[in-house]
Amino acid sequence: MTMILGVVFLLLGLALGLPIAFGLAMSGVASLSQILPVDAIVALIGKLLHETSTNYVLLTIPMFVAMAEFLAAGGVAEDLLIACNRVLRKVKGGMAMACILAGAIHAAATGSSTASAASLSRASFPAMMKAGYAPSFAVGTIAIAGTLAIMIPPSIAFVIYGLMTQTSIGKLFVAGVFPGLLTTLGYLVTISLVLRLKPELGPDPAMEARFAAERGNGRIWPVVLLIVIILGGLYSGVATPTEIAAVGALAALVISAGTGRMSRQEFTHAVGGTLRITSMIILIIAGAHLYGDFISFSKFTEHLLKLVTDSGLSPTLVMLIVVAIYLILGMIMDQSAIIILTAPITTPLMVGLGYDAVWWGVIIVKTAEIGLVTPPVGLVTFVVSSTTKTPLPASFRGVFPFVITELVLLGILLAFPQISLFFVQ
Repeated sequence: MTMILGVVFLLLGLALGLPIAFGLAMSGVASLSQILPVDAIVALIGKLLHETSTNYVLLTIPMFVAMAEFLAAGGVAEDLLIACNRVLRKVKGGMAMACILAGAIHAAATGSSTASAASLSRASFPAMMKAGYAPSFAVGTIAIAGTLAIMIPPSIAFVIYGLMTQTSIGKLFVAGVFPGLLTTLGYLVTISLVLRLKPELGPDPAMEARFAAERGNGRIWPVVLLIVIILGGLYSGVATPTEIAAVGALAALVISAGTGRMSRQEFTHAVGGTLRITSMIILIIAGAHLYGDFISFSKFTEHLLKLVTDSGLSPTLVMLIVVAIYLILGMIMDQSAIIILTAPITTPLMVGLGYDAVWWGVIIVKTAEIGLVTPPVGLVTFVVSSTTKTPLPASFRGVFPFVITELVLLGILLAFPQISLFFVQ
């Protein structure tokens, strides 16, 4: 009964339109009041706020967000697109594939899908329109390319999952490499199949090749250098994710300033975006920790694990049910909020059923990746639709083939955990 009231408090707060952070915090306090005296709750809040504000690992989040914002301000995505486009200019659908490759490279230098999608849409959409792509397919390609930033390390989603479940962020980054590469390959195959089945969605190959040849040479080496610094530092163990994030943010600022495209206004916008996004995430984490304390005191996870064990359902069936719930939540909730709110509950459950916490983190992030582009609350699709002035129904229609691919890839990652854990174990 205590847990039911706790869930009711949370749903009521969200239904009233409270910001997620305050909804979590207020429902956490209201729920804890059923278990603990007021003095204990006050002491718990003070301890929680101190631990959250002084958590060294949390510094990773603003640094990765700043990295994404600085790269966006410097127009780095445009250089990536031009360079990839010249390589693929003789391939049917080469410009769309170049967008995917640029998104993958951009993702390896930043951890924000919304920032990546916004940068790619400004750089890719006008060129794809001039080359003759259908607006819906162009938006779908750009949106799905932007989601790669949530899977390919370094990823803010992995940082949040690691913080909420006490899982090694370094191992999560390593685990995301193969799934990220597999996802990129899946998108490229999807573009090829879609344009073969519906050639009217793409341009004339000769026109596309001629347009690609007319564009300048994109500078890709600065971003490659940034990626080498970040991933080399992470995987060699010479620095922690937090230290590498700080170095990466500084390097992104230097690179963007060196392009000559980052004006004072763009710099101010990047800093403001970093503060805004970081404040939102950290407040949500603090609120979620308070609600998580209620879950711990109520022993909800232990009761849930016992209930599942006594139900007779196989671990595989339970896991698939939870994945289905994540896919549904991804359609209606913010992805960061989903991870923060549910990971402390589902991860102990999955570990108790014999699954690996790092692998489960990859699965949660993959479902979040799908939720970023699926209606009705596909945040990245909304961002690209708004940036390109393309109607939302057409935007979701353009992303649909990629969603089918995503579900296939999710099935592969579920069936073959070793894809994620190859370098971890």
